[in-house]
Amino acid sequence: MKYVTLTKDDLIKLGYGSSASESLIREAKAYMVNQGFEYYKNRRLGRVPLNAIEAILGIDLSYVKDKKEEDLE
Repeated sequence: MKYVTLTKDDLIKLGYGSSASESLIREAKAYMVNQGFEYYKNRRLGRVPLNAIEAILGIDLSYVKDKKEEDLE
């Protein structure tokens, strides 16, 4: 299994608006910092793990993981 990350543009493709996508990325970065990953304090970082987004939204996005893996192959 490949490690999947999401960006603002990926979230927009999923149907979230621009502002909502930015907010989700910001919340996911804060979530990752709270989990002990200081790397996500970087202001310029705009890519977060799929599991952080899933934790915030409370839904399973496994279909996104499958889609991104197909794109990578």
